[in-house]
Amino acid sequence: MNILKYICYCCGLLLTLSAYAVEVNDVTGMTPVQVKKVVQPESTEQVAELVKNTSGPISIAGGKYSMGGQTAFTDAVQIDTSKLNHVIAFDPEHHLLTIEAGASWQQVQQLIDPYGLAVKIMQSFANFSIGGSLGVNVHGRYIGEGPIILSVEKIKLVLADGSIVLASPHENQEIFYAAIGGYGGIGVITEVTLRLSDNVKVKRVNQLMPIAEYHRYFVEHIRSDKAAIFHNGIIYPPEFEQVRAVTFVETQEPLTIEDRLRPLHKKYPIKKQQLKIVSSSDSGKKLRQLHDNVEFHHQPVMWRNYEASHRVAELEPIQNKKKSYALQEYFIPIDQFDAFYPQMVDILKKHHVNVINISIRHANADSGSLLAWAKTEVYAFVIYYQQNKDQQSQQQVGIWTRELIDAALANNGSYFLPYQLHATEEQFKQAYPRAEEFFQLKSKLDPTNKFRNLLLERYRPTPKSHMPEH
Repeated sequence: MNILKYICYCCGLLLTLSAYAVEVNDVTGMTPVQVKKVVQPESTEQVAELVKNTSGPISIAGGKYSMGGQTAFTDAVQIDTSKLNHVIAFDPEHHLLTIEAGASWQQVQQLIDPYGLAVKIMQSFANFSIGGSLGVNVHGRYIGEGPIILSVEKIKLVLADGSIVLASPHENQEIFYAAIGGYGGIGVITEVTLRLSDNVKVKRVNQLMPIAEYHRYFVEHIRSDKAAIFHNGIIYPPEFEQVRAVTFVETQEPLTIEDRLRPLHKKYPIKKQQLKIVSSSDSGKKLRQLHDNVEFHHQPVMWRNYEASHRVAELEPIQNKKKSYALQEYFIPIDQFDAFYPQMVDILKKHHVNVINISIRHANADSGSLLAWAKTEVYAFVIYYQQNKDQQSQQQVGIWTRELIDAALANNGSYFLPYQLHATEEQFKQAYPRAEEFFQLKSKLDPTNKFRNLLLERYRPTPKSHMPEH
């Protein structure tokens, strides 16, 4: 379709507008949404003018790696933050960086690496946007850390009336704890000041064990190890009986990988073929474990920044016309590990879920987010799976998803919100008991409900006409 485009100046803000609605989607290709238009502001002031002069719904998008409409709403103006990516201030001596929220983590790494610095907390892939990471309150594989909010000094954001505010644990605290992990419901985060860490050399070590031994191993050998930087456990399908505990420990040994960061434009044809084999059959999954037995025999030494600069290109293509890879994540208090994992395995096997990988992560408790997923010290079970995209398959995914959520809740756990919206309202309320406070604050700061997306509309405590009940 030929789309007539024209250039419009609105209060000094240059916008490229389309004469027709624009269909946007997320990385899975399963959540198409017709938005009114997409705009790309380049400063906090431009965001403020845009928000002030927009009366209808506004949604906020970064890298679009959330998987259930968290970045879009029907007939909304979608703010694409990709050009909101400027460095505001950098203080290497005090390990502080202030940067606009549309910047990617790989942009941060390229800036700080020459100064011997590293990101303190982020997710496993570096081409996500910083604002998106704050919006979902991400975590990674970092030992002794937790949600990203624990590394944030302060944020700047634009509220629904166009006003610009600073928020931190000491200033406008209620806004700070609602905006981080608030999925764009409180305002548009435009700048963030991050605390950084030192870049150090790390060595990869691993140990294969029965899953029943993992919790004890982690508590005795990893949890309090000051040398451990990254750690995760790999649970191998289809039997889910073995775990490979993978740890990157600080070392003074010589580098075996000289590169300081992974190349930005590298292709991964071998990894793509391996993923295709693993997803095709149980035999492919067993072959993957045999491959890992050889791969993890090596103990490479690299820079922390190198290990933290993975790119989503390693997993592409994520979706095609009929199938898509997707994620789910469940948070369980660490003392409930042995109770939860057998229930999880039973549900996945019962429903014949095509699980590619389950990664076990660790996180310390959140510092106070209203939509905190880590209310205590937790393990995260990150399930990477493949599903068909037809309606019947999506409904089937909803069934076993809700069973997993029930299992997590029964063990005093929670589930992560950036994924498909299969949870019931009751499950959401139980997993996020401070949600009522969040929506009350949202009503106060955004009385016309300007900031919307499919997630917020699905669970906000008013009648909803946009999301069907499951």
